[in-house]
Amino acid sequence: MERKRLACRRSRTTHYIKRLLTMTNMAEEPASSSLYARAEHAARTIRARAAEEPRVAIVLGSGLGAFGDDFEDAVVIPYQEIPGFPTSTVAGHAGQLVIGKVDNVPVLAMQGRVHFYEAYSLEDVTFPIRTFKLLGIRKLVLTNAAGGIDVQLSQGALMLISDHLNLMGANPLRGPNDKRFGPRFPDLSDVYSRELQQICIEEARALGVELRRGIYAALPGPSYETPAEIHMLRGFGADAVGMSTVPEAIVARQMGIEVLGISCITNMAAGLSNEPINHEEVVETGKQVRDTFARLLRRLAVRLAS
Repeated sequence: MERKRLACRRSRTTHYIKRLLTMTNMAEEPASSSLYARAEHAARTIRARAAEEPRVAIVLGSGLGAFGDDFEDAVVIPYQEIPGFPTSTVAGHAGQLVIGKVDNVPVLAMQGRVHFYEAYSLEDVTFPIRTFKLLGIRKLVLTNAAGGIDVQLSQGALMLISDHLNLMGANPLRGPNDKRFGPRFPDLSDVYSRELQQICIEEARALGVELRRGIYAALPGPSYETPAEIHMLRGFGADAVGMSTVPEAIVARQMGIEVLGISCITNMAAGLSNEPINHEEVVETGKQVRDTFARLLRRLAVRLAS
């Protein structure tokens, strides 16, 4: 009985400490402060934890986060310990920042992201990218799990994003614009850097990995698309469909960060196969291509940092 009482007291003490830490964090950075000030605060917090100063960041999508486990001299920071960072709620997204080295090159990786469908605003979804700019990130690799619309993109294939369709019904730049981040009306003629695409193609070829270019369509989710919607998207020119990436790419380009996008085709889109679509299959396919994807990302990290 005495053990139970002690355990209960320890549990209550831990709970109160966590609440105090949360309140302290909020007091340090008022909710009314500007987006820029909040991003600065997050950047300071990250700098205080990690000595490395990477210039390349990688966002690891559903089931693809294992790449960050291989970093050397890694510092791992859970999102909830970074002021302003939203917390991942979806399976396959660990929800932590990893800063370390890949073949002696400093790299920053997000093991998982948050999505619009998790009831976060697009300002929340893209807040990490804002923070990366203030950390000195110059090149951003965005990865995702996507449904294949182009029948030549089989399950497990990798697609290099050449352009996108923003069908999320919102834009992350909506609202007041802070010129310190970038222009009010940024040009999106070249969202996904042609130079970085060429580097990716070269590295994939060196590994013997087939890589196709394609257009990525972003929808809000969380339900998967209907066969009729996929038919419409094919008519629009989309080769793959997902629920992320585009808001981050738009914000990155507004701030002058070069962007490279890679989709892992984890399932065929609705109506293209007789199999039902489920998130478990998405995560499992990501795990199956882990080694191939990791080898490509490792080579990319070194090339992009040079």
